[in-house]
Amino acid sequence: MKILLLGDYSNVHWTLAEGLRRLGHEVTVVSDGDYWKGYRRDISLRRRSSGIVDTLRYLWDCIRLMPRLRGYDVVQLINPLMLDLKPEKIMPFYRYIRKHNGKLFMGAFGMDYYWVKTCLDCTTFRYSDFNIGSRSRADEPQNRPFIDEWLNGGKGRLCQQIALDCDGIPAGLYEYFAVYQQWFPGKTRFIPMPIESQASPQVMSKEGTGGESVRFFIGIQRGRSVYKGTDIMLRALERVKAKYPSLCEIVKAESVPFEEYKRMMQGCDVLLDQLYSYTPAMNALQAMAQGLVVVGGGEPENYDILDEKVLRPIINVLPDEEDVFAKLEQLVLHPERLPELKRQSIDYVRRHHDYMKVAQQYVEFWNSMPELKNSNTQKFKNS
Repeated sequence: MKILLLGDYSNVHWTLAEGLRRLGHEVTVVSDGDYWKGYRRDISLRRRSSGIVDTLRYLWDCIRLMPRLRGYDVVQLINPLMLDLKPEKIMPFYRYIRKHNGKLFMGAFGMDYYWVKTCLDCTTFRYSDFNIGSRSRADEPQNRPFIDEWLNGGKGRLCQQIALDCDGIPAGLYEYFAVYQQWFPGKTRFIPMPIESQASPQVMSKEGTGGESVRFFIGIQRGRSVYKGTDIMLRALERVKAKYPSLCEIVKAESVPFEEYKRMMQGCDVLLDQLYSYTPAMNALQAMAQGLVVVGGGEPENYDILDEKVLRPIINVLPDEEDVFAKLEQLVLHPERLPELKRQSIDYVRRHHDYMKVAQQYVEFWNSMPELKNSNTQKFKNS
């Protein structure tokens, strides 16, 4: 098949493309590299700034690119915001791509209208980016802009239109599947995130001889630390470091490119990632593939959706500083647990997230879905 992957988050589309190519498909990835992260892509479409000159240049680049984005059997968008434009300016490009290609799929991989709306119902998830139990986090300053943009603004309208019109919605995490299954059960499919595992990851040996230092790695995105819960995780980690200075090391990566991020991770034992998640996402899975233990989302739903009955490599934490502190303290006091957790982490990624296995699941999903372009045309025009 000839496949177009438009946009990228967390290296999902580039990794998927590599798996698809190994299966013999022709794949083009168009993205901006996810800004400063610098992920690989075949065609770079990057907006330099929000200034008027750079905006006009980017708009012209998008227009010039469109004739090259025709004739694909499958197009998959990373998100309704697959271009760095206002929603109303994205819609004409979407219509063009929809018209001149075969099946079109919208990925459920991150923030969008249905994610925000479902989290705010305070019943679907015990906790999430937007709720803790029955308590809504809508009034927290870091969340207000997302709610205004996605729930009440043009981004939300764009998402609803594309979700209605597209041929299918692959969901990369349990949470996104739980959201979209409520709204579009007929065309939503859970497919694990793709990871290209290392041939021989390093598993550091800590056999409980006493006095070993555990090396913790934490990635911090400027402007999103509170939203992702990194602020709470870092406070708990620093408390552990203060209590056990000789048993704990901290490596912090703050908004660094992907390749540098991976280099900094080497030699670490434990990754702290996404406090409000039920599941490990791309950063956590990449770390697990390298033999790190993840402290983050490892709720029962994560293992259940994968039908995983044996492996339990993730140190699951609740969105609470004291719970995070207690789990980290136990790792520092019992480093002999790490070798087995590291081995399970590697096995877990290879079993469920191997990029070629995942790519084949995508091919099967794409082929199984009927093309809705004609049946949805009038509905889409009236939406």
